[in-house]
Amino acid sequence: MAIDLLYLNQDDVVKAGVTDMGRCIDVMEEMFTLMGQGDYLMGGYARNSHGMEIFPPESSPFPNMPVEGPDRRFMAMPGYLGGRFHMAGLKWYGSNRENIKKGLPRSILMVCLNDPDTGAPLAYMSGNLISSMRTGAVPGVGVRLLANEDAAVVAVIGCGVINRTCLAAILCARSSIRKVQIYDLFPAAAQSMVEYINRTHPGVEAQVCDSIENAVRNADVVTVATSGANPPVIDDAWLKDGVLLSLPAEVKLPKEFVLKTRKIIDNKRMHQLWEEECKGVGDFHTTVGILSSYLVEYVNQGEMSWDDVTNIGDILAGKAVGRKDKKEKILFIMGGMPIEDIAWGTEVYNKALEMGLGTRLHLWDEPYKL
Repeated sequence: MAIDLLYLNQDDVVKAGVTDMGRCIDVMEEMFTLMGQGDYLMGGYARNSHGMEIFPPESSPFPNMPVEGPDRRFMAMPGYLGGRFHMAGLKWYGSNRENIKKGLPRSILMVCLNDPDTGAPLAYMSGNLISSMRTGAVPGVGVRLLANEDAAVVAVIGCGVINRTCLAAILCARSSIRKVQIYDLFPAAAQSMVEYINRTHPGVEAQVCDSIENAVRNADVVTVATSGANPPVIDDAWLKDGVLLSLPAEVKLPKEFVLKTRKIIDNKRMHQLWEEECKGVGDFHTTVGILSSYLVEYVNQGEMSWDDVTNIGDILAGKAVGRKDKKEKILFIMGGMPIEDIAWGTEVYNKALEMGLGTRLHLWDEPYKL
């Protein structure tokens, strides 16, 4: 039996609508609903692994072997998503902060889609935009479900690519938002975010703040996405009632605040597994780099239970409630999942087929017999 696959480069995925944030939020909501119903698979025997990562050593006697460095890693993230998607796939990428000096993005990603019955490859796709859009769209789902209906002010802590897509999703999910309060360690990055907002959402006021405290005060939604050795610190005394903290990256919050505050997560089983998968790698908080590493610690210390944490998919599947009242403060914690890439990759792939985009690659007419 002959097998062909579709190769989609960056221009192809753009033409196929990869940057359509509203549609991406819809697809992520559909994906979380399927997850809440249990119609998905991820890596490992527990079927919930974030992925398999190659950690380069600190040093090596082999001159060409990659060695440890900032954001230096290779990672494979496999999964299967059911429902109308019915697709298996993999996101594979290499990352190295030194890439930036070469004019390249820190991470270079590809998405492969496979027939879930035969395993045959269906598509091999440029993955950077697929990944960045789905990363932003997930907070958009959180805002739809968990932010107050009249949310008017957003605080943006960190002005890199991740928070740009997160903000785009937040503004798409809540048309009531009228002001964005911005903080970044680097003034040029904050000003670039202002220019982005002025260009894409001219009716929204963009204000640069001189501290995290001034940025988050009076905010209805706070999105935190920074990189570097020192995560941002937020005191809960700065936060108003009813705030939603959208957390796709690391943040430091007072322990008592975390323990008493409503905690929603993308996939708590995945976050539980990280502890097992990261044993012996180094500091757990640094390795994981998100708030869930502290949840693991608090559970191990007997100060909370995983029953205190709710999967957002369970809310969408009708197994748990969302926001309980206007004053409730909510933490929405995300780590990223391969089924997000498969969902959005499948949507882009189907649109590319419909539009006749991409390059057909011929694998074989029939498998070679040895």
